[in-house]
Amino acid sequence: MKVVGLRRLGDMEDKLQQQFKDVDFIFTDGVSEVKKEDQDDLDIIFGYDGNISQSFLEQCPQLKWIAWYSTGVNNLPLKYIDENNILLTNGRGIHAKQMAEFIIGFILDDYKMMRTSYDNQNNRKYDSKITAPMVKGERILFLGTGNIAQRTTTIAKALGLHITGVNTSGRSVKDFEKTYAIDDLNEALEQADIVVNTLPETEKTVHLLNKAHFERMKDTALFINVGRGTIVKEEIIINALKERLIRYAYLDVFENEPLKSNNPLYDLENVTITAHITGNGADHSKEATLLFMDNLSHFLNYGKLIENEVEPQNGY
Repeated sequence: MKVVGLRRLGDMEDKLQQQFKDVDFIFTDGVSEVKKEDQDDLDIIFGYDGNISQSFLEQCPQLKWIAWYSTGVNNLPLKYIDENNILLTNGRGIHAKQMAEFIIGFILDDYKMMRTSYDNQNNRKYDSKITAPMVKGERILFLGTGNIAQRTTTIAKALGLHITGVNTSGRSVKDFEKTYAIDDLNEALEQADIVVNTLPETEKTVHLLNKAHFERMKDTALFINVGRGTIVKEEIIINALKERLIRYAYLDVFENEPLKSNNPLYDLENVTITAHITGNGADHSKEATLLFMDNLSHFLNYGKLIENEVEPQNGY
């Protein structure tokens, strides 16, 4: 069996070869380095490369499984993968720890008025009368109740936040005080002090939020987006901030990336921009490889995968 990696893994390459001695591993730095003779007979592709395309996959006639290291699979040719019965797994859960820390960091940065103190520092102003609001007792709403949201609730619960969420059916989720079905999104938004989008990009989530939804939110609401930028059209989030439909936003993802230097978001005072970094972590490749190794062992022994399998037609 031939298995091709799309990123170099350092010491983990030796571990793979030691554990799976009968597997022929080819390690590359992306699809541009994969040789035609390897495409002809490879069985598995693992790793991540944003340049992977349908035309590349069409040159891999024996491909059985793509082990994608990222959580999001929306940039993959999902229709082709589905029609050709190629198994697909992702890195769901691996990024959750890092992203939960960012979400809580954003909330505390906002509620504890750290920007005000930093501005005062730059202006050589000493103001000991700053009085920050408490996080305890606030109501946080997660759009999406998956791994990222569940990981964040562990910390949010300790801080005394009231935790609510929105998912497809309104099914109950551990540590969520209340969950709403997507059809009840308006009601959920009206009651939230903090709204956090963690949803993946699917046909149903693209432009899910419109202007009316921001009008439903409290004008004191904090909006955090670490899911996908396509949850809302760029002009809608810009106008919502300009018109003060919400108080403030932390945006890590955007409808069009990377942001151009003349993007109007850079001119707004009530937004903090991070460059799609909340999922970045020094140990992610190692954790993703350990997950891949568990799946590979089961696949070789039983012909099946045991975790993180993605339904291509659904995108998650």
